[in-house]
Amino acid sequence: MAEFGNPEVVQEEVDILLIGGGMACSGAAYEIGPWVQAAGADIKVKLVDKAAMDRSGAVAQGLSAINTYIGSEQDPADYARMVSNDLMGITRDDLAYDLGRHVDESVHLFEEWGLPIWKTDENGERHDGSKGMTPLKDGGKPVRSGKWQIMINGESYKWIVAEAAKKALGMDNIQERIFIVKLVNDKNDPNRIAGAVGFSVREHKLFIFKAKAILLAAGGCVNIFRPRSVGEGQGRAWYPVWNAGSTYAMAAEAGAELTMMENRFVPTRFKDGYGPVGAWFLLFKSKATNAFGEVYMDRNKEMLDDYPPYGQAAVPASCLRNHLMLKEMREGRGPIWMDTVTALANLRETLSPREVKHLEAEAWEDFLDMCIGQCGIWAGENIEPEKKNSELMPTEPYLLGSHSGCCGIWTSGPDDVGAPTEETEAGVPEHLPKGWNWGYRGMTTISGLFTAGDGVGASGHKFSSGSHAEGRMAAKAMVKYVMDNKDFTPELDTDVDTLIEEIYRPVRNYLEHKDYTTAIDVNPNYITPRMLQFRLQKVMDEYVAGVATYYTTNEHMLDLAEQKLEMLKEDALKMRAKDLHELLRAWENYHRILTAEAHMKHIQFRQESRYPGFYYRMDKNFVDEENWKCFVNSVYDKETKTYKCFKRAHVDIVDKAKLFK
Repeated sequence: MAEFGNPEVVQEEVDILLIGGGMACSGAAYEIGPWVQAAGADIKVKLVDKAAMDRSGAVAQGLSAINTYIGSEQDPADYARMVSNDLMGITRDDLAYDLGRHVDESVHLFEEWGLPIWKTDENGERHDGSKGMTPLKDGGKPVRSGKWQIMINGESYKWIVAEAAKKALGMDNIQERIFIVKLVNDKNDPNRIAGAVGFSVREHKLFIFKAKAILLAAGGCVNIFRPRSVGEGQGRAWYPVWNAGSTYAMAAEAGAELTMMENRFVPTRFKDGYGPVGAWFLLFKSKATNAFGEVYMDRNKEMLDDYPPYGQAAVPASCLRNHLMLKEMREGRGPIWMDTVTALANLRETLSPREVKHLEAEAWEDFLDMCIGQCGIWAGENIEPEKKNSELMPTEPYLLGSHSGCCGIWTSGPDDVGAPTEETEAGVPEHLPKGWNWGYRGMTTISGLFTAGDGVGASGHKFSSGSHAEGRMAAKAMVKYVMDNKDFTPELDTDVDTLIEEIYRPVRNYLEHKDYTTAIDVNPNYITPRMLQFRLQKVMDEYVAGVATYYTTNEHMLDLAEQKLEMLKEDALKMRAKDLHELLRAWENYHRILTAEAHMKHIQFRQESRYPGFYYRMDKNFVDEENWKCFVNSVYDKETKTYKCFKRAHVDIVDKAKLFK
């Protein structure tokens, strides 16, 4: 235990530090080499990941479709329109448009590296990726399950992308199983990043990195709300459970401006297994019904008129589709069913026997590619989708910026699409930039700190391919930043001994008090990370619009949540760590609490219910286009440990009228 309490300290200086091993950092790792070479300078790049890159990030378990591929049928402006409408009108068109003009290149790279992509032949017949056929970049026709989605055989998707990243960056420049838990600002400039601190989850080592530029892309946030799966299902979630809000919490503590942290995603998924529904709705053309076989999207379609113009689009916003389903559940017309039986029967009437057989196999492979647990549910409940329908259920809320959510960090966008250069809303802190571009694509409001993927706020629907493309864009920008700041030498604003004590506080708590009681988990002087997480989830679930209240809250419930989270932050300093695994869990919890607090404060500040179906402020149960069609942003003061929220003006760069014709 003495070794555990006194870790070996490893200090390293690099030029660029990549934090994370998911799609965004994999994209950056692949892309950065040629730009370093083109710069003609000795730029040292290091990637650190708390897991192993082969199975790191949201794509870890695989995917059955790439959800963002523009192709020749649409253009980046169409993509920006879709993103805006699905997120109830408040997104950064500059970020979405910029991504739309770059994302396809990443998809072409995936195919080149070996990802099997479904194609249609000259007769319009579908073939899975094993058949090869003409590559997308040479005019191959993908099988589209929706306007933006293309089908893949994706069980090994992340392996393929990670292999390319590791080969490009070199394993000498990659350290796995290191959990970065804190960013450190520069001693001479508090608005500049200087380094990061973390620890090995396998050895008793603490790592301190100094860096001129950092890419923070450690995923979104899961398990701040009490999950629907409890007991033996503990740990089942729709988004990866290891996404602990580290991106948002570390950025906030460093002083970076956050945006749209009130936004959350509550996906409707197959009950208990959290299995994906996209292929069933889009590819199999299945419909969801109430207990009486009524299609609730038809039964309740007049409810969409309450939310103009977003309800009038050809595809209503995701939250509104949830809104119509929740009416059925609240009024006792559940359970909700995915009518797989009718969908597959209808397909048999139009497809060849070979195609039918392939699609029925895909009904299972859809889960085997990306959510194996759902196969266990089907097998355990004797469900054959062509014979028996399956239940649907909305999940607990998740915070993310790359899927159907847009919370995250305020980042600098492109300078060639007409984004505003001034701010028209009052109340923005003076030290923050006024426009949407301040020099480097993907840089936060902290100089040298970049983000991508789930980290970039106000621009959802990037998904896996978009996160990879955003990482590539950030890589290029970081090399330029380093070259423009060649004379900068980072100095940490906190001394090494203080950092060690802070990171290892949970260990000290354990070692100092472990002998006070005979039961190791029962001690008045510390709390286990597991118990603290239960407290957090209960607070968020019951007061901040979780499943316990059918996603409803109000001003008074939020005030109470604020008080309870304040006490929880105090209690978090008493977490214990009896081993490296608990130290990991302790710091994940700390990040979750800061992220949860940001989410709560933003909902409290926004005086409307912008996302009905995802959450309802029952005291402000309307969408207020006149006063609240704006970004809600915030900054965190690490000295007072408080968030300050404020408005930023929303501007349409892409004409949205086309959505509603």
